[in-house]
Amino acid sequence: MPLALLALAVGAFAIGTAEFVIMGLLPEVADGLGVDISSAGYLISAYALGVVVGAPLLTAAATRLPRKSVLILFMGLFALGNLGTVLSPTYEAVFASRVVAGLPHGAFFGAGALAAAQMAGPARQGRAVARMFLGLTVANVVGVPVGTLLGQELGWRAAFLVVTAIAALAAAGIAAFVPRLPRAGTGRLLSEVRALGRPQVVLGLLAGVFGFAGVFAVYSYISPMVTELAGIPERGVTVVLALFGIGMTLGSLVAGPLSDRALRPTVYGSMAALTVLLLAFTYTVHNPWTAMASVVALGAIGFGVTTPLQLLVMNKAGSAPTMASAANHSAFNLANAGGAWVGGLGISAGLGLTSPAALGAALTLVGLAIALTAGALDRRNARTRRPQETTTDSTEPAATGTQQHPDTEEP
Repeated sequence: MPLALLALAVGAFAIGTAEFVIMGLLPEVADGLGVDISSAGYLISAYALGVVVGAPLLTAAATRLPRKSVLILFMGLFALGNLGTVLSPTYEAVFASRVVAGLPHGAFFGAGALAAAQMAGPARQGRAVARMFLGLTVANVVGVPVGTLLGQELGWRAAFLVVTAIAALAAAGIAAFVPRLPRAGTGRLLSEVRALGRPQVVLGLLAGVFGFAGVFAVYSYISPMVTELAGIPERGVTVVLALFGIGMTLGSLVAGPLSDRALRPTVYGSMAALTVLLLAFTYTVHNPWTAMASVVALGAIGFGVTTPLQLLVMNKAGSAPTMASAANHSAFNLANAGGAWVGGLGISAGLGLTSPAALGAALTLVGLAIALTAGALDRRNARTRRPQETTTDSTEPAATGTQQHPDTEEP
């Protein structure tokens, strides 16, 4: 299993690098394609559009396919999309290639999280999913800074050529080391769609949208915040971004075991701590040392939200988890876009550069309220069914083909 998880993590590393490296290469991309910075910025939106649309569509198309084959196909499509970015001669072609590269993002993470949990078994699901996501966090520490430097020195297309090679390596690793897994769930599209509409799944997705939006309300504007408020020089922004990635990595290592031990409390604690941190950030950002420490904490606590929510949504989908697992990544990308939009509204309204942190705290607080509501509904339904000794849902296999987490019994 370690080599199988490593192959999945390498795929996550490639995806994380491709998603964020373009942010550091916008001037080079704009010059190379003969467009302005704002037009180059739309290429980021193109990728996000692909993620949101592709997660449910590709997952639906691949419902009946073996999970190992699906992972290879998704990573192959991702590699082709990035190769298209390297070879595309015009802005319009690059835009289309970014949409294609984004299509398998959420679907790969959704299928990969289920595969990791299946391989690990019920007692270590959180650790396995967190280890896969570790590739995404390491991408922010290593992949994005190195890719940015490579793109600045050799041309921006070189960064995406390297991403293509890493994606091909990940596909080969999955083919070699990931075992053939029994299909988790019914394999029927209608069942997957119905599971996606379960109240607890919907609440889990909404909690992710609002709970994680607070992170990107700040992260989207971290460069002007730390340079203008903390007095960190522009050349130090790369270090700040790397610190955020280090925090994400630490959060990934801690969130897995905590999720295995107590899933819902981990969700509550992460969101509550994130709310407090974002409020504190409005003060700590005025000093370079406290600002950098807060950025590490932002990455760690923010990522502490993602792993337990991923497991929660997977388990709440019962015997049809694939669509819900992929949709969770669409939810996180909506959080990225929504958080950046809300943070920008505060700045545009003249509320100052600390306003994204305050608004982000409000968003996360809404996410916490949704998560608490979902937990209360769970407890109420548990009390209702306890005298009956059995329910229809209690006979369903868990999201990963194993026993459900005790903190997330299906109502």
